[in-house]
Amino acid sequence: MSDTAESSVLSHMAANWNPTQWNFNPPEVEDNPGKPRRHPVWKDIPDHLWNDWRWQSQNSLRSIRQLKDLLPFSSEELAAITDLELEYKTAIAPYYFSLINPEDPQDPIRLQSVPSPLEKVNPSGYELEDPLDEEKDSPVPGLTHRYPDRALLVSTHVCSMYCRFCTRKRATMVRGGWEAVSRDDQRMVQYVREHPEIRDVILSGGDPLTLPTTKLRFFLENLAAIPHVDIIRIGTRVPVTLPMRLFDESLIELISSVGKVWIQTHFNHPREITPEAAKGVQMLLRGGMPVNNHSVLLKGVNDDLATMRRLLRGLLRIKVRPYYLFHCDPVIGAGHFRTSVWKGIEIMEGLRGHMSGLAIPTYVVDSPHGGGKIPLMPNYLVSASDDAVVLRNYEGLLVRYQAQDRPATIQTTATRGVSSLLQGTNSALVPENSERIARRKKTTKRSAQAQQQAETDEQIVARGINEAKLGNIESMEGDCCPSNLRGPHSNGAGHISEEPPRQVIKLGIRRRRTTRKRAT
Repeated sequence: MSDTAESSVLSHMAANWNPTQWNFNPPEVEDNPGKPRRHPVWKDIPDHLWNDWRWQSQNSLRSIRQLKDLLPFSSEELAAITDLELEYKTAIAPYYFSLINPEDPQDPIRLQSVPSPLEKVNPSGYELEDPLDEEKDSPVPGLTHRYPDRALLVSTHVCSMYCRFCTRKRATMVRGGWEAVSRDDQRMVQYVREHPEIRDVILSGGDPLTLPTTKLRFFLENLAAIPHVDIIRIGTRVPVTLPMRLFDESLIELISSVGKVWIQTHFNHPREITPEAAKGVQMLLRGGMPVNNHSVLLKGVNDDLATMRRLLRGLLRIKVRPYYLFHCDPVIGAGHFRTSVWKGIEIMEGLRGHMSGLAIPTYVVDSPHGGGKIPLMPNYLVSASDDAVVLRNYEGLLVRYQAQDRPATIQTTATRGVSSLLQGTNSALVPENSERIARRKKTTKRSAQAQQQAETDEQIVARGINEAKLGNIESMEGDCCPSNLRGPHSNGAGHISEEPPRQVIKLGIRRRRTTRKRAT
């Protein structure tokens, strides 16, 4: 169906719903995945079609004419973004579009998928078509060989959704293309075959999971057959933007059959973690493919600590391992998404120590000039000497850490502060109002009280035993001995063995407690 025909159908459907009557209520809570969502314009679509990736792809929104019937735009916005259609493609599946709050022009899902006039603004003048210099590290068309043991293969220019911040816009602007295996595809695989130093192959695009099955099989089976290739990573946003593709068991069987595949997916916001996404991830996991996540730090989408924590916790719930947090690349049209590096450091400061280590991604800048990923993190090394270093933890606790087992070489000096950890006698500087230290003090106090009580009880038991041995319990003398004490510990004449019966101990404890009560 052409864009014009699709726009006409959507216009008719959109005329029958009122946006003000739709209570969107985005699930901004920590228990992602939330409930399934469906925009009212598609409310009458049968479930079997809605859950069919082919239907979703065929009914994707691909033009401003379609979008303007479903989202509010000013006339200035429409004029600005109409020009963008010639510069970068748009495609939003009904499923992903349904995650947008239409009443919020700054909605984080909308920002990622819907064209914005801000894409035409570039105040710094620093935006690049190929910000990572991938083409300069491309020995054969479509393949980037930057790191010694890794190679990236661009397998397609097609995506299920065209992210507005995409680093590889120059590739995805290609329209049409061959579904059959091309000469360049064969050359990329042959290059990997001829370079035994390559152990890790990243199959990228576009999105490889949009490939026809025959072409995807070509890449997977040929790469997996190369003995020195240990890992094949598929970079895909399909679990996020079109998870129904993963409901296809034949696709899962194909990916699983090669045995070397890892999945690198790309969730950026907790609202993207839906029941459908969780199901798609489970299909991959059951097929034996580990799933890692790349996020991009995006202004207005996930550049605050609370959102990032919800995202990372939600990923762990569906068994997706956060892997990288990328600083947004200086690609054309994405300047409005870019934060300061300090914002990234600020967010990382609020993650390490505050969340499970499994949830902590590595924050990286992908360097210009093909420099690769450079990790960034808060400073945990505060100071150092020949003997030790001063380290900081997430609480602000400063500790002296002696890394080597050797005698001290620095003479102790009367000093304060951080210096006292290196040249003085302190081993730690504890911040005030530390919840952990307060909890430790309470635990220590309870342990001391419990130990004191245990010692008191032992004294009471010992006294009872001694009284029994000395014959101070009248009921134990001669024939007055109760029959219930006659047994292995009594010979019937009132003689007590070395191990007195429990009744004797209890009598001693009761007598001791009664005496203490009277004294009180």
